[in-house]
Amino acid sequence: MTEQATIESKFAAEQKQADADHHKPTAGAMTNHVLSNHAILNTKLHQIQWFVKGPNAENYKAVLSQVIYENYEWFDKIAEQLLDEGEIPSSTTDEYKEYTMLEEHGENKYLDADEMLETIVQDLVTDNMFVTRAIKLAEKEDRPAFQELLVEMYGWNNHQIRVFQGLLGKTATEGLEDDEDDDDDDE
Repeated sequence: MTEQATIESKFAAEQKQADADHHKPTAGAMTNHVLSNHAILNTKLHQIQWFVKGPNAENYKAVLSQVIYENYEWFDKIAEQLLDEGEIPSSTTDEYKEYTMLEEHGENKYLDADEMLETIVQDLVTDNMFVTRAIKLAEKEDRPAFQELLVEMYGWNNHQIRVFQGLLGKTATEGLEDDEDDDDDDE
């Protein structure tokens, strides 16, 4: 077998395993969703930093710079933990686009500042759904180091939600309650 054929064979096996893991979720597969979410989140944070306007724009840019820096660190921590756990982290733009649950829109650069920040809050809430699923799977699979990092990631996401909600003049969870829960209160 040639070296190129060996490489192609390894990649094909990786893709087959990734497909199986995403159909019957594992902690690794779920964490790859988180990794992909943070790759896309990085792009979105930059978009806002570059295009935010208004009287608070410079303050927002300072906060965004710090979040971008920390998000880069989380991106690397997540990938390293996947490797430590014997998993293969997504490593291409196509994989990030396939596994993310966040949406990008070029039109977002024309939103007002509050609407821009609200997209980040919603992205972090969405990411937390995958983080909590990954935590549960890591616990079920008896992967305590994986679980510990994911719990820490959940805390970081929650802190960022509080920061961005604060910039919007809201409390940490204001407006984030599940609509279904609101319906239950009326009954």
